[in-house]
Amino acid sequence: MNTGEMIKITFNLVVLYVIGGLVMAFVYAKTSPIMFQKAKEEKEAALKLMMPEADKVDKIGDWHPHEKHAEYYAARKCGELKISTVKDEKTGEMKEETKCLNPEDIGYIAEGYGKGYSSYIHILASVDRDFVLRKISVLSHAETPGLGDEIEKDYFLNQFEGKGADNLVVIKGETEDKIAAITGATISSRAVTEDGVKKGVEMLQEKLSKEVMQ
Repeated sequence: MNTGEMIKITFNLVVLYVIGGLVMAFVYAKTSPIMFQKAKEEKEAALKLMMPEADKVDKIGDWHPHEKHAEYYAARKCGELKISTVKDEKTGEMKEETKCLNPEDIGYIAEGYGKGYSSYIHILASVDRDFVLRKISVLSHAETPGLGDEIEKDYFLNQFEGKGADNLVVIKGETEDKIAAITGATISSRAVTEDGVKKGVEMLQEKLSKEVMQ
């Protein structure tokens, strides 16, 4: 192979890489907003399920477990729902708009992350005004199938209801006041319980106590 042929091959490879990069950038630019919107809608739906009796869920702050961005929210019940008819600025059509008057906090929701066996486990945890757990939900993870992925099952998640931060300790074996580990997945169990949920509840207690004092 002479020098000219090598230059030609190199040039062709560079062109292919550039074209491939441009195609990937174009696809990402087109799909990224769609993926972002879908993730936002799924998160909003998950938040509503954490405390269904709330009329609205409002973000009240940010925090960074494991240097990841996470948010925390107030679940609120409206003293009165006022419905009015307004004109949509984009379409010009009339639509109903609901306003929440005199909202009262009935609980709080913390988004968090726990460091599991093979992934960071993304969770939501809801508490009442006394910071007693109502419900937790696992949003995403990549734990071991058949072992660590049992953190999604009701038999594990239902243990959290009614527990406070002091009870969020994983026990190997049966327990009534703590959290029983999943057999063969103690690391994943602790990641959810002690690293994810407990730290989220403690964060809520610390942040909201400071706000009340101010």
